[in-house]
Amino acid sequence: MHMTHDPTAPSAPEIAFDDWLKVDIRVGTIVSAEPFPEARKPSIKLVIDFGPAIGRRKSAAQIAARYAPDELVGRQVAAVVNFPPRQIGPTVSEVLTLGFPDEEGRVVLLQPDATVPNGGRLF
Repeated sequence: MHMTHDPTAPSAPEIAFDDWLKVDIRVGTIVSAEPFPEARKPSIKLVIDFGPAIGRRKSAAQIAARYAPDELVGRQVAAVVNFPPRQIGPTVSEVLTLGFPDEEGRVVLLQPDATVPNGGRLF
């Protein structure tokens, strides 16, 4: 899967609405955040609580350039929860935490502008 961080890049190819429905993006609250110095890019190991139906999942997120682990606990984030787990160095990432690139390409986390119940699906 190729993802571009270039804000001048054209839009991705058109997809059908049924394709969009296959992507399960949920909101969760970060319950633990630890440095991940073994990663190739500055990353943090997260545990995110997605509520009773999905539970807690791990993510290795390339967010250390903008965030410190201690400021992340309690923050709500959005993540794709239905990708297969990926081995990233010595850890497994179970969800893809979502964000947008800032002017320098550093990840700015995507989060709701009000607290919402964990596990809610993006629509």
